Amino acid sequence: MTAGRDEHFAAARALMVMIDEMIDGAILVDKDARIVWFNDKHVWFDDKRKALLGIRSLTEVVGQPIERVIPHSQMRDVVETGRSFPLDIMRYGEHTLLVSRLPLRDEQGEIIGALAFALKNSLTYLRPIAERFNKLQSRLARMEQELAASRAPKYSVENLVGFSPAMLQVKRLVRKAGQINSAVLVLGETGTGKELVAQAIHAASDRVDRPFVGINVAAIPENLLEAEFFGVAPGAYTGAGRQPRPGKFQLAHGGTLFLDEIGDMPLPLQAKLLRVLQEREVEPLGSNQVIKVDVRIIAATSRPLPEMMRNGTFRSDLYYRLNVFPIQLPALRDHKEDLEILASLFSERMAVSLDQPMRDLTPGALDALRGHDWPGNVRELANVIEQVYVRTEGERILADDFADILPGAATRPTASPARKRPLADSMDELERSLILAALEDAQGNKLEAARSLGLSRTNLYAKLRKHGITADSEA
Repeated sequence: MTAGRDEHFAAARALMVMIDEMIDGAILVDKDARIVWFNDKHVWFDDKRKALLGIRSLTEVVGQPIERVIPHSQMRDVVETGRSFPLDIMRYGEHTLLVSRLPLRDEQGEIIGALAFALKNSLTYLRPIAERFNKLQSRLARMEQELAASRAPKYSVENLVGFSPAMLQVKRLVRKAGQINSAVLVLGETGTGKELVAQAIHAASDRVDRPFVGINVAAIPENLLEAEFFGVAPGAYTGAGRQPRPGKFQLAHGGTLFLDEIGDMPLPLQAKLLRVLQEREVEPLGSNQVIKVDVRIIAATSRPLPEMMRNGTFRSDLYYRLNVFPIQLPALRDHKEDLEILASLFSERMAVSLDQPMRDLTPGALDALRGHDWPGNVRELANVIEQVYVRTEGERILADDFADILPGAATRPTASPARKRPLADSMDELERSLILAALEDAQGNKLEAARSLGLSRTNLYAKLRKHGITADSEA
């Protein structure tokens, strides 16, 4: 057996001699990681190194543990585990080397030693690889930044427009929901702004720097929902990619997952979702691997979930898991006092979008809007204002501009001369009422009230003096 090992070591030495022009140094160790042979190139043993190690003759190195020559050598790992290290960067003294480490085996496959060699001109060979690696790293970092930006919340509490009692209550609940980590169920008709509320909750929470991921359950075919939720393992089905595809739960890890139209989820998937919420782990389609997830759930629906539970189309256990902190969004017809500020906001946005001057709404136009029932809620209002901008012209928006847009809209008679008021007086009265409502909502905190009104603290104080609002009137 010893003779066989000597033959293997001799063959390894002969190989190193043959490729001598390609290498900058080589070392051969036995199964105990003791040096059997080395070449005499200066990369291993210059005069300074020999003096440091106390070596008089290089022959003294043979038989020594590899760590005496290279203190942090990984050759012992190679002979003990049988693993090879085809390419590694090693700092040795003043040299930076590109090193390969390979195990040596006998005919029976037993480890008898290991071989390490450093490529000549390592840095020259390594530079193109390092440059390419750095470019790929920079590209990956940019993509991660772009992905993080795309999953950041677009809205906050300040984007919830309206000062009616109903909207002030919604804002209070959104702020409260941001302070807890429980599941939230947002209820409301189509077009009331459920996703906006979900993003505002995320923005007000301590998860704001983590992803906000939304999925519309009603918009995805039933046979694809499970893959969208939990991900797909490589080769899970015909046509599946070779790389794993993460699901929405994995993408939202550490952040918030918004489940829109949860009432449209099929019953079999409801059971799987319930298990994920209970166990906080997902199992990708076609995989036996269980992945832990940390996700805050916000669900939303326009459907009557209690009635669906009675009909057996929605699981009661899932409903109770989701309905921890419910938020009911009001229909636009129930807070028409916010119509003017909402319509003005959409008018301003459309003017910017179309690069046109902003068009104010006349009192007659506002009366026409108030006379409509708004089955499509705020989304319908935004659509109506957009139609007015692209279908009509003029410096202001008139009641007649809605004639072909809103059913039943017509020019309404203006108020009698005896009831007319100067526009400035009406605007002052509206401004005063909005400031009082904001102060009440902020419980007298002027800085918070200024933020909710979109004003600086200095501007708010100026308006308080203008309208004669004192501490007593705030109360």
